[in-house]
Amino acid sequence: MSAASNWHLSEEVRTSAGVVMAGRSGEGPVLVLAHGWPWSSWSWHRLIPELSRNFRVHWYDMPGYGQSEKSPDQRTSLDVQGKVFAEMLDHWQLARPSVVAHDFGGATTLRAHLLHGCDFEKYVLMNVVALSPWGSEFFDHVGRHVEAFAGLPPHIHRAVVEAYIGGALVTEIGAEAREALAAPWLSEDGHGSFYRQFAQADEAYTDEIEPLYGDIRCPVKILWGEDDPWIPIDRGRALHSAIPQSTFETLPKAGHLPQLEVPDLVLEKLAAFL
Repeated sequence: MSAASNWHLSEEVRTSAGVVMAGRSGEGPVLVLAHGWPWSSWSWHRLIPELSRNFRVHWYDMPGYGQSEKSPDQRTSLDVQGKVFAEMLDHWQLARPSVVAHDFGGATTLRAHLLHGCDFEKYVLMNVVALSPWGSEFFDHVGRHVEAFAGLPPHIHRAVVEAYIGGALVTEIGAEAREALAAPWLSEDGHGSFYRQFAQADEAYTDEIEPLYGDIRCPVKILWGEDDPWIPIDRGRALHSAIPQSTFETLPKAGHLPQLEVPDLVLEKLAAFL
């Protein structure tokens, strides 16, 4: 069985932010995976086959990402994503799933939990966006000049996307995986959506919930790639301090994409906690 054989997007769900593509696999206790930026649910494909042995695993591409709808007037900021996550749990009729969140998936699911009343059984936060500041100088620059970047010729846009993705890694994941991560952003609608995500990023959406982290209503495990070049490990330790009921572990030889860089280690940590 290939690593990606359990990953698919066979469900089409209409949400308040557009059509979302989703999938599920396995039987057992329910587990929901929340991807980040600039990724898609494909970023979980190396974990899904093993997780599906013990869990009923659900995943989806956020609005504006992957194979989900991408339209020029679409709002896909973190406030919208938190609401859509709650809508997806309602669609799947999941009252109290365990959740594993990565990058922007952290802020997305934290907002769903703290503002929209979604309850979780257990909660894993891995290299997440949760504490300000979280935007790099490049991130801020693109956000201020979206129209200029949106007009880049396709070959230059591809180079930007590939370089941006490569900047998240410290352990090689293979050319095929890099191409699969970049592919959704290289289509005509993906090109525009890629830069709109920069423009709609706003630390106000994490500042709003940061004072509530002590109110999280379930056990929390924080996992962090030791060499994350995007969100340094000190941010993970700070998040651990902000969530009294959390535990914290580092992931050696991992950057910002542990689920692709060190999948076996991530599976080991998830199994121990979940």
